[in-house]
Amino acid sequence: MILAHRSAPLRYDPVPQTHVRHRWLPAYERGPKPRRRTELGLLVFGSVITAALYALASLGAKSKLPDHLAPFLGVVLGLSLVAHLANRWLVPRANPVILPIAALLNGIGYVVISRWNLQNEPKLQAGWAALSVALYVVTLLVVRRSRDLDRYRYILLLLAAFLMLAPLIPHLGEDINGARLWVRAGSFSFQPVEIAKILLCVFFASYFAENKELLSIPTARVGNRLVIDPRPLIPILLAWGFAMLVIGAENDIGFALLIFILFIGLLWIATGRFAYLVLGLALFGVGAYLAAHLFTQFHERVSIWLDPWTQAQTAGYQLVQGWYALGSGGVGGVGLGHGIAGQIVPEATSDMIFASIGEELGLLGTSVVALGFLLLVGAGLNVAQKARTDFAKLTATGLTIIIGFQAFFIMAGVLRLLPLTGITLPFMAYGGSSLVANYVLIAILLRISDEGAATEAEQVSGVAQPGDRVFTVAA
Repeated sequence: MILAHRSAPLRYDPVPQTHVRHRWLPAYERGPKPRRRTELGLLVFGSVITAALYALASLGAKSKLPDHLAPFLGVVLGLSLVAHLANRWLVPRANPVILPIAALLNGIGYVVISRWNLQNEPKLQAGWAALSVALYVVTLLVVRRSRDLDRYRYILLLLAAFLMLAPLIPHLGEDINGARLWVRAGSFSFQPVEIAKILLCVFFASYFAENKELLSIPTARVGNRLVIDPRPLIPILLAWGFAMLVIGAENDIGFALLIFILFIGLLWIATGRFAYLVLGLALFGVGAYLAAHLFTQFHERVSIWLDPWTQAQTAGYQLVQGWYALGSGGVGGVGLGHGIAGQIVPEATSDMIFASIGEELGLLGTSVVALGFLLLVGAGLNVAQKARTDFAKLTATGLTIIIGFQAFFIMAGVLRLLPLTGITLPFMAYGGSSLVANYVLIAILLRISDEGAATEAEQVSGVAQPGDRVFTVAA
């Protein structure tokens, strides 16, 4: 006889909707964070250096310590602490030297800006620095995974196109020093191309990561030979060509050259094919020839670069006076507070801030600045090397290219290794557009760095696992 067994009915107790809580903020990860301890120590050290330079500048110029030295040190430490706490919460395993280097460069730049106190610039720059740190934290909160940027690449491309076109809109764009890169609304002005360069970097990285095989492996047959199919390159060439035309229409060679290097650099890194570098050189030659004949600013800057002395009292005045400032600085500088570059050199706190540093801090000071950017580039490439996805690797590489080449272009322009482009020295030159954009840039770098850091399981096993790390959100 078969006995039927009656099982107990399954019980389902739904959770009332009123008890479900949604928290959109990430959970704080408890436990030791050695990288953040290192970062905090470096930030404190950099803040003390900034405050010491600020005091020395006041002693040199006024023969007394500034009355608000303690509040100044408190503000510098406070901004650094806000960014550090954000890193401890949102990117606990990220690279520990990127933020301190950026903060130190920012501090040195602020000391030079406050040294001359031109048109209330120090107060404005301090406000921009506070806003930059705030947007740095917001970026870490919004970009919780690097792949989220990959998902919206075409939206980011459209936004970049709008930002680049904005200065060309009548009654909105503004022409300054021959370049139409500014957007003005009332008393507020901004360079939208500073943000557009980051968005273009993300788009280029996303497209190349998805199509790297098609762009590097020969798949099309021409006769008896296999060649690379050029069709996947057409969309990205159109996007890049559009960016170059728009920036050319705005009459700025600095950002045009930066976008060109970014595009060719990512294409070469993604595919590893030397032929693309040759293509880049050919495009550069054609572009330089056309720019010399079509764009007045380019022709003037090249002529000044070739022979500034015949125009030393006119178009070449800024560059020549910058060299005099560098020459008077010598090896050790004339001393903070003892220079005269701010009274003679045009744009001494923006385009020519590197010359201002060279006058008062000498070769040693400019070498420290150059070394700071070299360390920042090295840290960025280290982040790219440890990234877990192709998109993250290319994005980190592209962002590092932006920082490195932008700094190189302006420093080389001041030293006459290249024509003076007029773009800003990252983190140091006066201006809010560049400062805000570069803090957003390093926030994305640190997000990628945190994702690429080894997990506890990987540290125990010694084997790295591919793919993205899960971003924990509080329940």
